[in-house]
Amino acid sequence: MLGKGIIRLLLLLLLVMNGVSGQAAEGNNDYRLGAGDTMHIVVFQNPDLTTEVRVSESGEISYPLLGSVELGGMTITAAEKKIASLLKDGKFVQQPQVNIVLTQVRGNQVSVLGQVNRPGRYPLETFTIHVSDILAVAGGATGTGSDNVILTGTRNGKLFRKEIDIPSLFLDDKRSDDVLVEGGDIIYVHRAPMYYIYGEVQRPGSYRVERNMTLMQALAQGGGPTLRGTQRNIKIFRRGGSGKLDEISLDLTAPVNNDDVLYVRESLF
Repeated sequence: MLGKGIIRLLLLLLLVMNGVSGQAAEGNNDYRLGAGDTMHIVVFQNPDLTTEVRVSESGEISYPLLGSVELGGMTITAAEKKIASLLKDGKFVQQPQVNIVLTQVRGNQVSVLGQVNRPGRYPLETFTIHVSDILAVAGGATGTGSDNVILTGTRNGKLFRKEIDIPSLFLDDKRSDDVLVEGGDIIYVHRAPMYYIYGEVQRPGSYRVERNMTLMQALAQGGGPTLRGTQRNIKIFRRGGSGKLDEISLDLTAPVNNDDVLYVRESLF
């Protein structure tokens, strides 16, 4: 009975290890170890060399028989080969088979900046973290945050930049735009487009420009005209190509743009 229990435990351990390894392979085969990462190292048929270690700030681990081994910046495959080579060269194990399972990722972090509820730096706990996942951890965008976020970083040694429309990921089924993040990435949420309304309105002030918002909807957001106001001949000031605010006339069904200024006139009667 005891033997069967040990066999079941070993099989379960192998399944878990294979599952984590498979997840890592699917997420990022080129993941490089960094300070704070925790890993489980197994040497086949050498239980005394099985241990769990943490990568130090200098990129090193402390391993039985070998002492300090520098693994920072190496891929998991390269780290396995290095430990195996050191064990073999030191004549500790003739044919070492080393397997490393990353149990906690702390070395790589993502920064979230701008109009989010909890800006800061967040560790990548797994290999398959998407932009929407990191935003959720940061508490999402604030009420004045834009629907679009900007992701910057490096991919294959080159600078990378992508603008992502978060609502369209779900409204328009554009989940392919919800890309994976990598260590060192920066997610920035800019201020949402705003318009300004004053004059004879119930609630003058600044308001967020919603998707496909019309002039009539913008007027309603401000509570509508007062008893002395009129929605006819509303003055609209819009910034032109020269940077100046130009007065224009629009139909109430026309769209509102970022930084538009609306003035509700007083009724003549």
